[in-house]
Amino acid sequence: MPFATRLTRAPLPFEPERAAEARALFGDLAPELCELLAGTAGCSPYLKGLMEKEADWLRPALAGNPEAALAEEFARLGPVALPDLPNELRRAKRRVALLAGLADLGGVWCLEEVTGALTRLADLAVDLALKRLVGEEIRRGKIPGATEEDAETAAGMVALAMGKMGAGELNYSSDIDLICLFDETRYDSIDQMEARAALIRATRKMAGMLNDRTAEGYVFRTDLRLRPDASVTPVCISMGAAELYYESEGRTWERAAYIKARPCAGDIAAGERFLGTLRPFVWRKHLDFAAIQDAHDMRLRIREHKGLHGPIEVPGHNIKLGQGGIREIEFFTQTRQLIAGGRDESLRDRTTVGGMRALAAKGWVPGDVAEELIAHYREHREIEHRIQMVNDAQTQLLPTNEDALARIAAMMGEGNVARWSERLRARLERVEALTNDFFAPDEASERPELSESARQIVEGWSSYPALRSERARTIFKRLEPELLGRMARAANMDEALTQFDGFLKGLPAGVQLFSLFEASPQLIDLIVDICATAPGLASYLSRNAGVLDAVLGGSFFSPWPGRDALTVDLERLLTQAGDYEAALIAARRWAKEWKFRVGVHHLRGLVDASEAAGQYADVAGAVLAALWPAVQEEFARRFGPCPGKGAVVLGMGSLGAERLHARSDLDLIVIYDPAGQDYSEGKKSLATRAYYAKLTQALITALSAQMPEGMLYEVDMRLRPSGRQGPVATALSSFADYQMNEAWTWEHLALTRARPVAGCADLAAEVEAIRLEVLAAKGKAEKVLPDLAEMRARIFAAKPVKGRWEAKIGAGRLQDIELLAQWFALHEGAPARRVEAQLRIGPRAGLVDKPTGEALASAYRFLWRLRAGEKLLSDDARDLEALGEGATAFMLRETGMETLEALSARLETATAEVAAIVDRILGG
Repeated sequence: MPFATRLTRAPLPFEPERAAEARALFGDLAPELCELLAGTAGCSPYLKGLMEKEADWLRPALAGNPEAALAEEFARLGPVALPDLPNELRRAKRRVALLAGLADLGGVWCLEEVTGALTRLADLAVDLALKRLVGEEIRRGKIPGATEEDAETAAGMVALAMGKMGAGELNYSSDIDLICLFDETRYDSIDQMEARAALIRATRKMAGMLNDRTAEGYVFRTDLRLRPDASVTPVCISMGAAELYYESEGRTWERAAYIKARPCAGDIAAGERFLGTLRPFVWRKHLDFAAIQDAHDMRLRIREHKGLHGPIEVPGHNIKLGQGGIREIEFFTQTRQLIAGGRDESLRDRTTVGGMRALAAKGWVPGDVAEELIAHYREHREIEHRIQMVNDAQTQLLPTNEDALARIAAMMGEGNVARWSERLRARLERVEALTNDFFAPDEASERPELSESARQIVEGWSSYPALRSERARTIFKRLEPELLGRMARAANMDEALTQFDGFLKGLPAGVQLFSLFEASPQLIDLIVDICATAPGLASYLSRNAGVLDAVLGGSFFSPWPGRDALTVDLERLLTQAGDYEAALIAARRWAKEWKFRVGVHHLRGLVDASEAAGQYADVAGAVLAALWPAVQEEFARRFGPCPGKGAVVLGMGSLGAERLHARSDLDLIVIYDPAGQDYSEGKKSLATRAYYAKLTQALITALSAQMPEGMLYEVDMRLRPSGRQGPVATALSSFADYQMNEAWTWEHLALTRARPVAGCADLAAEVEAIRLEVLAAKGKAEKVLPDLAEMRARIFAAKPVKGRWEAKIGAGRLQDIELLAQWFALHEGAPARRVEAQLRIGPRAGLVDKPTGEALASAYRFLWRLRAGEKLLSDDARDLEALGEGATAFMLRETGMETLEALSARLETATAEVAAIVDRILGG
């Protein structure tokens, strides 16, 4: 569509003589275009000069489509030879600047189209200059081993666009920030220094070609000072040296800068690989609230350096760096991206507007606040462009002269400068208000009154490792009154404080966590709740404070996703991990967060003990389903793929029954089918039996090895055929033969809960068919009940009841009920694995009457609540009274009792009733 028909803004104010000049130059254009050109010339001496120089080019460009004119100009530069490139780039800059200015002032292009056009020109200019100059070095024989074809990738050199150029947001009169690097791995070690010298020369010449002013003007002011340690390093350094610098010395402002980093010229693929290596530096694995303080300090240093303190006044205000300006909104966005982008890749948008909207979509910024800041940001940027259009000056200062200020207002479409200035001042104040609360920490309030014992605990905190740094102490000083105030509202402050003291003492470092609490006060409530109720969970948190990140991840209190969705999520993380060790660490971090979520939901009554049991089982199932293929793939690197049909992992015991608690280990069996294949086919061949034995050991190690993030699960393989004496992996035919001809009754009982959790689906179906066949064949044998009675007696002899609150082992307790439930399933050859489902079999099959079945089910639910609650509160909750008021209240709520005495009486009654039932059945 022609330019003239797309104008939406009223013509700019202009003097009569300007109209005559415009008609003389562009008389054949539409009148509204002539008015726009005349008004532009009156407002901008710079654009007036460009019009005069480029009138012959501009006339057809404006009569047609400005986007097409832009594309044509870019295409024109492609074949330009090196000697002509400096002048042709300057001519292109004039034309693009002129077209963008008119399209902007005429309302034809929005902000992103204006900044996008300028950025595309910058990308092209850097790319052409770099490749031509590196090509010249190649032709001169200065880059060892390089050929003319290597010029197309700049011989392994890349320019990273930083700042606004990286985000595609270049100002109208912006400089461009570049970091130039080369891939040293393309060169032999003896040639690297020579290649480095040539690439440094090319970089300097490239910067000069773009930056230097000639009779034709300049292309872009070029700044290379964002590179690592710019005061002592050359203008182009190796990627290896840069990576080493960021790993050892990189600062928060450099992390923020790399949010916008983008390979724009040269070897783009090498640049992307380099950015990939920097991801752990830029995007931290935990929520990084400590970045807030760094950003706040940076803001204050900028303001101090530029003298930008004091009340907001429009004349002379710095629209970029001043209070309420562009930089405030950019810092606000980038700091939140740094906080959460390590965990959520959707937040890593390079652009300010895109980043803000991504943050709003995930709940990190309220939606209305995000849209308001975006509107302010866009208008600020447009004002910045108008300021720079006047004389092509790299400035963000609003004029102090009223006439000059009126010109900027007019270029923004407002004829009343006072009204425009007042609106701008209000917007600046609003941006300052919205962003300052986030950055500027509140002053510490007064510490509440403490008892003598509490005061002694608090005074000891200064010696803890978490408070050894000055920064940690500063943040904690502001945080401490709020923590203590909330503890004072707990059921028993001294108990909560004692548990928090243990939590704090166990923390290896505090800055990140204290910053997390300060930025998210709801976490203080959670930690106080945990410390006042669940000492075991508080101890766990001191070792794994990173799990608190998950609370702020946006989905912590969402509905439970289920095992399939969990598996997909973990598989995605393992794929992204990069290598096997990283995958194991990622799996540990993931599992800890999900198990913590289940524990918190259980603690707060959002799920009951039965729901929590199923959710813990879902997490374990997802871990096995996602990790087993990764273990197989890593193992196959040395020994080849699985011989035969592969293997299946069976969950036994509580995992098979989908009934886990906060501290459950995993009972597993691995079954494989060699399908007649005797050896694996890999770099190192193994006999099939040895292959699957080693593969199973690799799985056990993957689950139970201690790593920086701890272990995933302890693993118990004793339920495999022949127990500790049998091989850790069993062939399918041997498994079937053993179960039919050699297995003991207790092994058939255990088989009632066996469930495939990972591995080959076809093989899992075969194992399930064998399981049901064995149950059908063995369930009604006369020896089952006598064997069960003997096994029960042995258990009682080996493991006496431990304390009055024991819920698992002993007459009438969980293990008694579960043995009976397994007998019901075995006797009927039923596929049911879950305890409740197995218990329902008894009355249906006539093995017990309906009231007996209901009594068993009721006792089981009660005992499970007691057992699951104990394991959540502490690893050894043998004495509930010693756990404190908060823990007692939780246990009473879980079991539906009013007092501990009532709970004790219910436990005694239930176990006695169940013991009598079991005695009667086994005695019969």
